[in-house]
Amino acid sequence: MSATAGAVWGRTEQQDFRSRVRGTLLGVAVGDALGAPVDGLDLPGIREAHGPEGLLDLAPAYGRRGAVTHLTQLTLFSVDGLIRAQVRRDTGAWHPPTDLHRAYLRWAVTQRDWGPDERRGEDGWLAREEWLYARRGPTRALLLGLGDDTMGTLDAPKNPKERGPEAAVRSAPFGLLVGWEPQLVAQLAVECAAQTHGHPAAYLAAGAYALVVHALARGDSLDGAVQRALALLAARPGHQPVSDALQHALGAVRQGMPAPERVARLAGEGTAEGMVAAAVYCALVAEDVRHGLCLAVNHDGRSAAAGALTGGLLGALHGETALPPAWLAGLEGRPTILELADDFAMEMTQGPALHGPGASSPAWLARYPRA
Repeated sequence: MSATAGAVWGRTEQQDFRSRVRGTLLGVAVGDALGAPVDGLDLPGIREAHGPEGLLDLAPAYGRRGAVTHLTQLTLFSVDGLIRAQVRRDTGAWHPPTDLHRAYLRWAVTQRDWGPDERRGEDGWLAREEWLYARRGPTRALLLGLGDDTMGTLDAPKNPKERGPEAAVRSAPFGLLVGWEPQLVAQLAVECAAQTHGHPAAYLAAGAYALVVHALARGDSLDGAVQRALALLAARPGHQPVSDALQHALGAVRQGMPAPERVARLAGEGTAEGMVAAAVYCALVAEDVRHGLCLAVNHDGRSAAAGALTGGLLGALHGETALPPAWLAGLEGRPTILELADDFAMEMTQGPALHGPGASSPAWLARYPRA
């Protein structure tokens, strides 16, 4: 498959791609929503609240069932930034990390204390979505990293000691750039992660996660996708903590029946590389999407991040139809997520017809402005 300008996509190819895009974004969101009610609880606390088997269904968080956190919000703004980067490519002013940074700054604006009549949102359609203005536990690293207009870079990263998983979670959409070479996908994820998470293990974990999603979106197996990511990581300075974490995830699959203790051991202290490794393990041993997501969130620590990362992998691997319908039915923001997913798929497969030299859609450019 190729998403490059002028590429020809067959109908079946387009439908499969759209299903994987929807699956990835819905998977991130539903995993996030499943983990949100127990985020930060230890396993005994989860079992005390939800029974001896732990959390097995969506539960209330932030005042409703199916509520998502800042992790899903930022993932959607990643998609918005990628679409707008492709639209801006026609202008010759093409630098995707800058377009992604602008998108993340638009998310940061939603986290301010706005009154409903004060909100702007004229900068594209996503910023007009009321539900995205909810403040859902954004971390200090995110608020500091996006607290001004200065963009963190690999040479001068924001929060150079920060190695949390938030940048890795929001990197799932980079893996959906199926027409890009894997090295470029990894580079974009790494550069964008450094805008808020400047520790090498954090931004390389984001690159590794994007690489795994990328291989899955191209039709690879999960084990094969991880092996490809490991091969590409090996060329990057500072890769060892991330490579070791992924190797431990692969090894854990052979250690017997899946167990929360094994997930917790891989996740460790909730670092980016540990959470990506835990998600890879949960996806590898999953009997189905429901089983994999429940395994991901029932452990000590960062349940929302583990659920979101695992959901992104399983959604990219199996497509939207494998996701539990009852969970999707109660998912906050589902219409927005589907609309954005379909816009992304349309841009990547039919972009030249929307804003190419021979055609231009004013409606599309109003949704995704070039400025």
